[in-house]
Amino acid sequence: MPQNDQTLLEKTVADQWKILPSGLTVIVRPMPGYSSTHVIFATRFGSIDRDFRLDGKEVHLPAGVAHFLEHKMFEDQDGDAFAKYAKTGANANAFTSFDRTCYLFTATQQLDESLDVLLGMVTHPYFTEQTIAKEQGIIGQEIKMYDDSPDWRLITGLFECLYHSHPIRSDIAGTVESIAEITPEMLYDSCKAFYAPGNMVLAAAGNTTMEQILAACERHGLTEPRTAEGVRRLWTPEPMTLATAEKTLKMPVSKPCFGVGFKEEPLPSGDLRTEALYDLILSCITGGMSPLYRRLYDEGLVNPGFGGEVLRVDGCCCILFTGESDAPDAVKQMLLDEIARIRAEGVDREIFTLCKNEKYGQLIENLENVEDSASQMADFALSGQTVAQQIAMLAGLTAEDADAALQHILSTERMAVMYIQPDGTAPLAEDEEEAE
Repeated sequence: MPQNDQTLLEKTVADQWKILPSGLTVIVRPMPGYSSTHVIFATRFGSIDRDFRLDGKEVHLPAGVAHFLEHKMFEDQDGDAFAKYAKTGANANAFTSFDRTCYLFTATQQLDESLDVLLGMVTHPYFTEQTIAKEQGIIGQEIKMYDDSPDWRLITGLFECLYHSHPIRSDIAGTVESIAEITPEMLYDSCKAFYAPGNMVLAAAGNTTMEQILAACERHGLTEPRTAEGVRRLWTPEPMTLATAEKTLKMPVSKPCFGVGFKEEPLPSGDLRTEALYDLILSCITGGMSPLYRRLYDEGLVNPGFGGEVLRVDGCCCILFTGESDAPDAVKQMLLDEIARIRAEGVDREIFTLCKNEKYGQLIENLENVEDSASQMADFALSGQTVAQQIAMLAGLTAEDADAALQHILSTERMAVMYIQPDGTAPLAEDEEEAE
């Protein structure tokens, strides 16, 4: 008897899931014939998680704690984790976003030893006043690098326009002043609240098995039952009005940068369907196959980096269009005209299908790469979904769904604009030099 489509899809994706007695979610995709393995240990703790109640005690963190903690996790009483990874031959890294922190490595040998480094450093934090003071100087330099990035300043500027109080207004790394407030107690409270196994996901793809990953978890006590921590995130109510409608900044850029942001209603936790639908709508409006993109690019009004993105975290959902242009106001008006046209006429069915197939193909293509495969599994698992569920959900989206959604989003009443203008110190772009 033939299997149904969902069963065949799950078999193709080949994710193996297990929730351990500790609460940790473990996902493994064995990929026979591959020489390397990519492993990600992720927690639902990012830069927006700054206020929470832990076992009856209120904790209020300065901006940048999640990112600071990510750095400090690599150091313990036995030395630096990167030095330990060097001995196993693994290539390790980590990153912090608005709503998560991820620790990862890729290994072609000594996988068990690298797993021990990863699980050991994340489950046994070690902080002192002295090591924190040292890291404050290092991260202070990183913050200054972000301050010099036009792309990052554009995005953060848009958030400051769109939101009154939501912590997404603050830079992920914080400020030099905010990280100076960090104490060992803050870091230990954050670990207790958010580095509990029940708030984490361990994903591995490549030359490994579920048995090998579970054995590593057992060596580090992650298979034993744990008492769930009494943690609750605290949020300040965020109105749907704008903090400000427009902001301009001058920086050493060779071409003006601009961003148009729309404040949308926050999405329920785990609502990946609406997020994917919004993303498809943006592809129809400004994606590489859209008429607007082709017109803007052919007329030299934008560079290839122009496009839209959806950003959603707890308590926040916004749609951003960013790019470089010598005529940003003209591009903004053409964008608004195209949104109005598509809202009235409906999305182009052929373009919608092409964009949907492209995104569907990206999900499938990621299954062939160990890094992309593990990242994809971890990303969806943090929202409580499997890759197979995400693929099936995307396949079910229709142009009619997009038409309906467009009636409720991208309102000019909740639109903010951010400009970064040249301050005259940057060299001319190549096309301007030719014109000279």
